[in-house]
Amino acid sequence: MKKTLGADTLIFPTPLWLVGSYDSTGRPNLTPIAWGGICCSTPPCVAVSLRKATYSYECIMERKAFTVNVPSAAYLKEADYCGMASGRTIDKFAACKFTPVRSELIDAPYVAELPMTLECRLLRYTEIGLHTQFIGEILDVKVDDSALDAHGAPDISKIDPVIFTPKVRGYHRVGEFVGKAFDVGKPIGK
Repeated sequence: MKKTLGADTLIFPTPLWLVGSYDSTGRPNLTPIAWGGICCSTPPCVAVSLRKATYSYECIMERKAFTVNVPSAAYLKEADYCGMASGRTIDKFAACKFTPVRSELIDAPYVAELPMTLECRLLRYTEIGLHTQFIGEILDVKVDDSALDAHGAPDISKIDPVIFTPKVRGYHRVGEFVGKAFDVGKPIGK
């Protein structure tokens, strides 16, 4: 039996990502988001949703670019803080002791200390009620050498990303490996 909870923003998991952008003066800014995910394979694209009232909304609209930075659990306090302060009045990079790195591909900064970054050119945006969904074409993915597996692919256990749980407003780590995609289900079709 399932209990009806009504229309709500409940889905698991949602990411904890830090979206990087520059403001009109060139100062780097960060904002955490949970409303986001891959939205296209070709071209590779990611979608992030922000409220129009946020400073990051203004920055992305002006610069037409953003980064998606994946914080490891070791940087949870800093990532959470970025959601409690406004980039209008606080330099979040300085407050968190993060190093802004200027992308060579887009007009947006990424965080040197975080293990994984997507560099995105704003492809389009859509106003959806309270939020605007920004679709960024992924021009590059950067991953720390220490977060790669033996084959050179990102290793989720080494990246140690954090997920956000809506409604209860909590953070969790990603859990154990449970099966190989496009393989574990094969017995059902036999």
